[in-house]
Amino acid sequence: MAEKTSASTEQHREMAAEHGSVLVAIVTVSDTRTPETDKNAAYLREQLAAGGNEVVGYRIIKDEPDQVKAVLDEFAAGDARMILFNGGTGIAPRDTTFDVLDQALEKTLPGFGELFRMFSYDQVGAAAMLSRATAGVYRGKVVISTPGSTAAVQLAWEKLIGPELQHLAWEVGR
Repeated sequence: MAEKTSASTEQHREMAAEHGSVLVAIVTVSDTRTPETDKNAAYLREQLAAGGNEVVGYRIIKDEPDQVKAVLDEFAAGDARMILFNGGTGIAPRDTTFDVLDQALEKTLPGFGELFRMFSYDQVGAAAMLSRATAGVYRGKVVISTPGSTAAVQLAWEKLIGPELQHLAWEVGR
């Protein structure tokens, strides 16, 4: 399917591109991953570098509300213009990342979660409804939260985040 864009969207993307690289923080929410086994962070680092962007923060945290909020506040106070969370978006009792972010976000981007679940449906069928992928703005930073599976992170990057990275960062900062 060809990407649909309007003239104003293209103009905004061009203006956003003039602002150069985007500074990004990556947060992996997992009880088991280590920096050596974190395929999601490795993938995101590779994609960001390929686009001339820079990772300025990285953490692996447990899905504990206090840890999610602490890392959100830490990276929101820093240089990152975008904070990418992966993991903790399901409905199991242990999955609390969405709940913390949902309470913190000052503006939400409902379309991110809607589109992510729509694209996910093609990969996992009706199980896509279990995802609480979300995005929004917190303290002037774009915050995006995806499921922790590598396929989900790649899908979100390829279909949603990568194509709009600079545009998102520019819009929230203008």
